[in-house]
Amino acid sequence: MKHSASRNVFTVAVAVCALVVVAVYFLADPAHNGLFPKCVVYQLTGYKCPGCGSQRMLHALLHGDVAGAWRQNAMLLSSLPLLAVIVFAQVRQRTYPRLYEAVTSPITVTLIVILFIVWAVIRNIYGW
Repeated sequence: MKHSASRNVFTVAVAVCALVVVAVYFLADPAHNGLFPKCVVYQLTGYKCPGCGSQRMLHALLHGDVAGAWRQNAMLLSSLPLLAVIVFAQVRQRTYPRLYEAVTSPITVTLIVILFIVWAVIRNIYGW
């Protein structure tokens, strides 16, 4: 019983932290607020990493601006359903072990990494 109670407290704490993060990104625009960190890769090299624009993308998405979110980081926006499946598989890995194995397999992880590397190269070539 003690393990279950501590797990419930952890789950509530994670949910509260997630809600706070969502509220901060809803209320403050990362494009115009010094509260948010800048991309180290972009600051050092001038090249956009695969995650560049993700904070602005989240802010736009929380305000219902899907087109604006797309302009900020199309790959990450397109990857949100995949991210949801990965999180679901992680949380429910005992219930759905085959799904967990599929999304965490070396092949899947390698393909996702390659996809984001290709995205980084393409977005820097075309200035996205």
